[in-house]
Amino acid sequence: MLYLRVFDERALIYHRHGRIGTWAISWGHEAIQVGAMFALRDHDWAFPSYRENKIGLMRGMSPADVLAGCRGHPQGWWNPNIWRMGSISIPVGSQVPHAVGFAWGERLQGRDTVALVFFGDGATSEGEFHEGANLAGVLNAPAVLLCSNNQWAISTPLHHQTRASSLADKAVGYGIPGVRVDGDDVAAVYLAVSAAVERARSGGGPTFIECVTYRMQAHAFPDDPSVYRDDADAEAARRDECLVRYERYLQRLNLLTPEMASRFREEWMTRMAAAITEAEALPAPDPSLVFDHTYERKTPAMERDLARLKALQAPGAEGKTPGRTP
Repeated sequence: MLYLRVFDERALIYHRHGRIGTWAISWGHEAIQVGAMFALRDHDWAFPSYRENKIGLMRGMSPADVLAGCRGHPQGWWNPNIWRMGSISIPVGSQVPHAVGFAWGERLQGRDTVALVFFGDGATSEGEFHEGANLAGVLNAPAVLLCSNNQWAISTPLHHQTRASSLADKAVGYGIPGVRVDGDDVAAVYLAVSAAVERARSGGGPTFIECVTYRMQAHAFPDDPSVYRDDADAEAARRDECLVRYERYLQRLNLLTPEMASRFREEWMTRMAAAITEAEALPAPDPSLVFDHTYERKTPAMERDLARLKALQAPGAEGKTPGRTP
């Protein structure tokens, strides 16, 4: 959990320097992400949204590769078959039917793979979520639908999205179990997801799990949450967020001291500094990659754009404006 937090903190600063693209902050979501991923077996698959862009680290992915992806470098776009993890999904909710279809396909091939899909509360207002949840119920797919309910869909509060008393109640309409847990309690998340995973693996079908937390920070930058909410709730959440709570718990068990926690943080900071250096040292990618994999054959406009881009990147081209290709 501390590793993911330090990665998030440093990546945010990295973004503010203009050295990576948009960064979706997930401070306070670590208990959900870590608890859920530890509940999977090695051959199970995870399907992340943009706010779970770090869960590959828990499967051994290099932090430099994750950062490279945020820089738009092809080194950062992982092979899903190696890490058993789908690509980051930017359109809200689109990964839900992907995960359900994948889970169904694995079952048809006689494998006991379970697919875990992450999404936020905002995704439950999207058509893809409803289509995916309905398909999961109809097919009895071995999938776990995990909602990180941080109570804000960018600037839209949860009570403006639904009249349901809890998002877990939505599961009833699809004939699947709905479970609601404290998303700031890593043990509670782990136990709930473990039960759902084993239920799916044994043929019991899908489960919807709502993990309740609070979005302590902005949705992403340049979002300014002070425009649409009072910071009092966020401040209260920061005082009792998942990492603070788990550290206190470990200290009560005499398994962690403040000195140990500080040393662990320093170790992860050092590792992150090395990862940033490694990501920035990668050679510039061939710009043709952007064009080569868009269509089977490049269109005339794409050919012209590629020629112009290469002219701009040619040695000595700085400050010059290439002529238009006739």
